[in-house]
Amino acid sequence: MTNATPARAMLDAWRASGDDRANPVRFHLIDALDKRAAAYEGETRRVLDARVAQLLDAYRSDIERAASQRAAIHDDDERGPLAALVEDIAKSSSMHKASHAELLDYFRAVWSKVSAEKQLRDSLAQVPRNAGPLNSSSLVHRSLSLMREVSPGYFQQFLAYADALSWMEELNGPGFVLAKDAAGAKKGGRKKK
Repeated sequence: MTNATPARAMLDAWRASGDDRANPVRFHLIDALDKRAAAYEGETRRVLDARVAQLLDAYRSDIERAASQRAAIHDDDERGPLAALVEDIAKSSSMHKASHAELLDYFRAVWSKVSAEKQLRDSLAQVPRNAGPLNSSSLVHRSLSLMREVSPGYFQQFLAYADALSWMEELNGPGFVLAKDAAGAKKGGRKKK
């Protein structure tokens, strides 16, 4: 079993020249696959070597793309530092949009969990000390506690939905619901005549 394969020589040359940084994930994949292929013989080795060759070809494209990007940056430097700075900021902001979205999703999830736990504590605070088993505040608190135990995700969704409905009711004002109910009662009364 020989370690000096053409693929290994190519990988070592790329590492020595710094081209291993063109696409570090793909480079490490090729490197690991080539090392694994060295442990096999026969048909398995042939299949692994073919896959390594395909990955090496794709990696050559990565190296060429990285070189053209470096050349473009060099050309931008010739235009002036302000143009290079503006382009760099534009590239950086587009790269970070995905990470900002992930961060926003994380904070939303944390806020939802904290809000749900606060609402559960608030429901407990509304239960009188001597509440009987059929006390409505006690029933609400027990239902929420059970919901949290059985399905924490549904518990958070349910409370977020209830919050949204409460917010919409406050937005429309207390008279809105009464006026709507009264209008519905009048229509119902007319239909019966």
